[in-house]
Amino acid sequence: MKLVTFKNHHGSEIGLVLNNHIYSLNRIDNTLPDSMALFLKNWDRNSDHARKIESEIAAGKYGEFATPFQEDVLMAPVPHPTSCRDGYAFRQHVAAARRNRGVSMIEEFDMYPIMYFTNHNAIQGPGEIFCMPDHFEKLDFELEASVVLGKTGRNIRAEHADAYIAGYMIMNDMSARRLQMEEMMLNLGPAKGKDFSTVIGPYLVTPDELKNNLITAKSGHVGNNYNLKMTCKVNGIQVSEGNMGDMDWTFAEIIERCAYGVDVYAGDVIGSGTVGTGCFLELNGTGKLNDPNYREQWLQDGDVVEMEIEGLGKLKNTIRKEKSDFSILALKKKALQAG
Repeated sequence: MKLVTFKNHHGSEIGLVLNNHIYSLNRIDNTLPDSMALFLKNWDRNSDHARKIESEIAAGKYGEFATPFQEDVLMAPVPHPTSCRDGYAFRQHVAAARRNRGVSMIEEFDMYPIMYFTNHNAIQGPGEIFCMPDHFEKLDFELEASVVLGKTGRNIRAEHADAYIAGYMIMNDMSARRLQMEEMMLNLGPAKGKDFSTVIGPYLVTPDELKNNLITAKSGHVGNNYNLKMTCKVNGIQVSEGNMGDMDWTFAEIIERCAYGVDVYAGDVIGSGTVGTGCFLELNGTGKLNDPNYREQWLQDGDVVEMEIEGLGKLKNTIRKEKSDFSILALKKKALQAG
């Protein structure tokens, strides 16, 4: 199934996408919740019921509850996740970023998956993304996949973790690189470089939709992986291309680490980390390494970012600059002089 959260006259509701139409699940059956948060809390029951409705739609029922699919009514599929973490699954991206900084690949990458918490209250979906002027100091996209959990668990083993995944989504982990690099000099973060916007969408796609693309995890790893092409275009020009199958650490392994000693919840969103070539930081670094005259590129006011992952749809956003003169970069304090 492909599920969406979409705007209506009263706020939002959940829809099932089929045949280029959106079908309101709650209006078809009011025993189904009208928010994705509630839908995910009882995922097994609600998704089974929604699959039955999907079969009935395919047989010609419920046309009166359909509206033509329009991108401008879509919100983030999971507008209010219980938490949002981001992983670091693609070795190619990590190796290239470190090479571009003149440091060797860190061996710990191959020992265990890592993740960080980002701002689950700054989740956004398709449409306009408003950023502060400081964010435009090296504003970047990050092309990623993500999952949302449909079960609560604790100390989940990787070999069982795929059963906790309700669905997959595209993720754009927006990054203000100047803010990020400055704060991480203090060995803490990323924080203000990341907390202003994380974009997911356009759909929540259930794993059964991707079964024909299922591939074996890389040697020494456990869990499902998928052969799904990933691309990003900025203003219609393709700048990134990768594949979800290039994930070294699987989502199952990332979930295992996330759930060690703590509860994970239905509604938690977890990103894969950036695919190789999946951000300007990496692309600029590689470009300058190969050509000293390479001209850096960063996102600008009015840029259109379009990400696509095979089977997961297209996530399209227009970047906008807030009209403000407030700057946290200008609030730096001078170090006190001794004596």
